[in-house]
Amino acid sequence: MRYVNDKPIDFTNEDWKTHTPRERARLEALERKEEEKRRRKKKSVPRLIFEWAFLLLIAVLFGYVSVYTFGQQRTNVGQSMDPTLAGGDVCLINILAYQVGTPKAGDIVSYRPNGSASARPDIKRVIGVPGQKIQIKDGMIYINDQVYLEGKDYPVITRAGLAENPIKLGEGEYFVLGDNRNNSEDSRNPEIGIVKSDMMEGKVWFVVSPAQHRGFM
Repeated sequence: MRYVNDKPIDFTNEDWKTHTPRERARLEALERKEEEKRRRKKKSVPRLIFEWAFLLLIAVLFGYVSVYTFGQQRTNVGQSMDPTLAGGDVCLINILAYQVGTPKAGDIVSYRPNGSASARPDIKRVIGVPGQKIQIKDGMIYINDQVYLEGKDYPVITRAGLAENPIKLGEGEYFVLGDNRNNSEDSRNPEIGIVKSDMMEGKVWFVVSPAQHRGFM
């Protein structure tokens, strides 16, 4: 018994034999199409499973890459970034940002002091970038002998540290400060000094917790 359009046809009975050769050819062609449909249905289930498994794998890989790139967490320690970040704020960093680009003045960055992999990551704001001359005098920041206007109200700086004298930033060198200018260990301190590009972990872009501080930077 064969099937055409899902209807059984007995190709051995007398009715079949009465069909003209053209009709028989047409019916045989239809029967071949039906057979092909049935074969496809049999294959569809394992193929569907494979496709779903493949899509799941892609989703897992995408999630892993996204978390690795944008979801690494760093905790701000101390009060050096007040009022922008409080002590204990958990932040997300974008590690791709400085692999495809460079830090800009105003960026909040995570870096490892002295470039040591074992050093605790620190979070500060970029003030000076390569090619600039930095100096702190009369309680203000000067970049290339011009007062640095930040767009925020910061207290008068009472400690210039290393920046008491002009500092010329070379290639891949950055000057960073805490937003809490008078209670921060940063590029003014000999223990930290100039932050080089290979010390940078990434750009801080989001505060995860606590909930009242949650938001984009």
